[in-house]
Amino acid sequence: MTTLDLRDTPITRPPTQSAAPPTETISEVAERTGVTAHTLRYYERIGLLDVPRDSAGRRNYTPDDVDRVVFITRLRQLDMPIRDIQRYFELVAAGPQTEPDRLALLVKHREAVRVRMEALRVALGVVDYKIAKYGGTAAP
Repeated sequence: MTTLDLRDTPITRPPTQSAAPPTETISEVAERTGVTAHTLRYYERIGLLDVPRDSAGRRNYTPDDVDRVVFITRLRQLDMPIRDIQRYFELVAAGPQTEPDRLALLVKHREAVRVRMEALRVALGVVDYKIAKYGGTAAP
């Protein structure tokens, strides 16, 4: 029985990665983020996204594009108007000197969300009161 001397065995390395980041199709991004392909196209049409395309014209979403979709989704969940989201990304595109304006926009919206949350808390209290009045139990 002979032993194999691995010192002389060439090391096989995986091929070097190209400089291009991995990409996803519109259907993959839609499935992963819960945003419909129609909405993704709409975001692109109104300037919220600028997704590169391959030679056949198919969209290739980069990780940064997907991150932006997630951020837009969070802002929409907080009922930020599309025009304010557009303004935010216009400021982003204008460069780091616009950070104070971006901060002001987000702080203003956060306060509006807090006001709505308080109004919802009060309304929920009224509903819980009525539920208890009819013999039900309030939610925890």
